[in-house]
Amino acid sequence: MKKLWTVLFCVAAATMLHAQKEDPGLHVINTYKVGGEGWWDYLNIDPASRHLFISRGTHVIVLDADTGKQVGEVPDTQGVHGIALAPDLGRGFTSNGREGTVTIFDLNTMKTIDKVKDVGQNPDAILYDPATKRVFTFNGRSHDSTAIDAATGKIVGKIPLDGKPEFGVSTGEGELFVNIEDKSELAALDPKDLKVKARWPLAPCQEPSGLALDKKNRRLFSGCDNKMMAVVNADTGKVITTVPIGEGVDANGFDPETQLAFASCGDGSLTVVHEDTPDKFSVVQSVATARGARTMTLDSKTHQIYLVTAKFGPPPQPTADQPHPRPSMLPDSFVVLVVGK
Repeated sequence: MKKLWTVLFCVAAATMLHAQKEDPGLHVINTYKVGGEGWWDYLNIDPASRHLFISRGTHVIVLDADTGKQVGEVPDTQGVHGIALAPDLGRGFTSNGREGTVTIFDLNTMKTIDKVKDVGQNPDAILYDPATKRVFTFNGRSHDSTAIDAATGKIVGKIPLDGKPEFGVSTGEGELFVNIEDKSELAALDPKDLKVKARWPLAPCQEPSGLALDKKNRRLFSGCDNKMMAVVNADTGKVITTVPIGEGVDANGFDPETQLAFASCGDGSLTVVHEDTPDKFSVVQSVATARGARTMTLDSKTHQIYLVTAKFGPPPQPTADQPHPRPSMLPDSFVVLVVGK
């Protein structure tokens, strides 16, 4: 009987391992033809209201996530990069890189409430920390993070970062983490006392951008420019492992229900990684998306992923100011891709 149970246990274990590594069957299930003008950067979703917020250079468009129809707009967000949401306060926040400002808007009406000035030089990524009820911008050129009281709109302080911050995440329990792109580091921040608690090298990861968090297992997922995802222990800063991803990553996500981590890449791929255990990770799929679909947001309600891109023409001639100009975007070609089962 003992031998029989041993055999059955081994078969069950092998079956579970096989199931963990199966292709999840994700693909582009819908394409919303949005059109309009303006380049893009980050996007964010409010799963409860089904509002999808997308940065478009000078404004933020708001779509119904289930139909793709535009339901609103946040105007005058010059050089907008990211959108942070504070549903408990009924407010949203945009990082306006060109102005060095943050727009505060009403989540229901999309009307502007206030604009916070002198935030920093080129505020890029932005997040809301529910533990402190503060909004944090990560300022690319001034190499710091600005903390704003989300209720009053007042700047409460800054955290020097000694490097170019990219994306950040909050545990919601008094911890922030942010990728430092030009140092190939990950910084752990104290959002209450506004200080850096630790700096961790991410080698062999280079130039990290996107960042996601498995809150339960304390794992961070950094998307790296050298075509890998670094999985980091959020307590020790140790790089546990790296897995291969596509080229041109700019955003990451993690779904705690499916135990899947994602890396959206500008080469037209969405790498899907399964967390087999907190210390073992397997690439289970590479979803074909579209060239330029480098940023994403994950819908925790439907487990679908939203990405944005457009069609491109040839780049303009290089100049002294723009030695590597980006390709031109074809008129009205902007789309939202929905990835699911």
